[in-house]
Amino acid sequence: IEEVEESLVLEVTDEVDEVTAPVPVEVGVDKDTINNVYDKNLEKEIKRAIKPRAYPLFLLEKAATIIDELASRKDTFKVQTKEKVLVLGTGWGSAAFLKDIDTSMYDITVISPRNYFLFTPMLAGASVGTVEYRSITEPIREINRNVDYLEATATDIDPRKRIVTCQNVVCEGNSCVIEDFEVEYDRLVVGVGAQTNTFGIPGVRENCCFLKQIDDARKIRNSIVNCFERANIPSMSEEEKSRALTFVVIGAGPTGIEFASELRDFIEQDGAKYYPELIKYVSIKIIEATNTVLAPFDKSLQEAAIEQLLKPSSARYDERISQLPSDFTLTELLLESGVKEVKETAVYLNNGNEIPYGLSVWAAGNGPLPITLQLIENIGEGEQADAQNISRGRLAIDPWCRVLGTDGTILSFGDCSCNTDNFLPATAQVASQQGAYLARLFGKGILDAKEELTGKLLPVLRNKEVSVGFADRITAFATQSSDIAAPFQFLNLGILAYTGSGTALSQLQVTPKESNRLKGKGTIGFGLWRSVYLSKQVSLRNRALVLTDWLKAQVFGRDITRLDYTYKP
Repeated sequence: IEEVEESLVLEVTDEVDEVTAPVPVEVGVDKDTINNVYDKNLEKEIKRAIKPRAYPLFLLEKAATIIDELASRKDTFKVQTKEKVLVLGTGWGSAAFLKDIDTSMYDITVISPRNYFLFTPMLAGASVGTVEYRSITEPIREINRNVDYLEATATDIDPRKRIVTCQNVVCEGNSCVIEDFEVEYDRLVVGVGAQTNTFGIPGVRENCCFLKQIDDARKIRNSIVNCFERANIPSMSEEEKSRALTFVVIGAGPTGIEFASELRDFIEQDGAKYYPELIKYVSIKIIEATNTVLAPFDKSLQEAAIEQLLKPSSARYDERISQLPSDFTLTELLLESGVKEVKETAVYLNNGNEIPYGLSVWAAGNGPLPITLQLIENIGEGEQADAQNISRGRLAIDPWCRVLGTDGTILSFGDCSCNTDNFLPATAQVASQQGAYLARLFGKGILDAKEELTGKLLPVLRNKEVSVGFADRITAFATQSSDIAAPFQFLNLGILAYTGSGTALSQLQVTPKESNRLKGKGTIGFGLWRSVYLSKQVSLRNRALVLTDWLKAQVFGRDITRLDYTYKP
């Protein structure tokens, strides 16, 4: 029996061949027999294929992929007619996908209310003027000029009819009209990202600023200057000045800590120059529900971040500031302090404390967008619904980024998706790698895998028409399968976080083991942080603009002009 089973796996009998590569089945073949072969043999091969590749082989595979690209080895094949591929979103995953996709094989259309890619890790710097808004954006048409772009919002997806319903606002003169239209697709790539999660806390959405979009950074930047200008009015009392210049940051993850650090830099370097008499009223309060900051980082780096945040202020621009106590600090850290409610002028904590504020910024988590929840509902009962206990509002996907519960024509990456068997963090690094991975799969034409006989969504199979590159050979060896395409595997390069005053934390992942990490802090971490962020810009134009902004802020300071203000007599 063992010899027969081994021959079924290694030699691949006619029945297995019919399942792994669908062809017309001969009359007389029993369907239950085919299902049994599928269950016993193909699933064994799937388990081997989706098992994480050995780290040395995985690194070698990545290097071979680069070599294949440099050698102009295009793993493409000729197509009779172009499939219509619809991409929703212009975030990290979509940008990587559009950059690498072969438009000679597919008719690509992008739908998003935002016609640009945004380098989100630098939003904190943009919110205080360290970099300008346009320096960290790139038009989506510039990333790939061969794709069609529609500025609209997707409101509904019909996975059975393969139709996406969109909504666009058309304005002529002083009147605006909402237009609805439909777009058909052969394949749909969902990369809409996520929105800020308020966890149902009253007043958060109405009274807090978020840090997700360019408009959020613009609003925060104007609000900071407004707080100082309002506090500078002679009629303001001491108490009112303290409230106006209290900045509350809710959430001590990377976004919250980087924003608080950038804000502190602005106050010490530019606020002290323009508003020296107001510095004594300034306070930055970081509120965190857990007992630490920067949860993804090693404990020693968390402690370094706390030490840096609580350092005495370096603002000593003139004699009015030099009179402050030597231990005067701008930042206060409130750990294990959950938020109960946010009102227009105060934050109320679960412990009963009240914190009056002039500006509050919410940086405490992500939640699904309405279109994501709508698609999950439209898919209906089955694998997708069952996976929601784990994915919690995100699209559950398989190891090849295909949305569960569909026929394989809907794929997803980034913050709106979740592989329930291999949970990955919702970061730009993951989304970007997933987008590039999907572009390579599309380029090899190996996404057709619906098995009509069994009704099961088969693993993605290799296309025999495509030439085998170095990376493919390494992958086949690592997965012990020459038929199943390699599933997505995340290469964790590490994490970075700015901590203010020219310091940053860096945690580089040498191997998957937590013990094998290269940790840096202070000026060394800052140098690495700036180098990586500069190199990760999507274009030479962005690199030049960001570099210029850094130099300009260092030499001339940040611009405090509040352009949203209109004088009304």
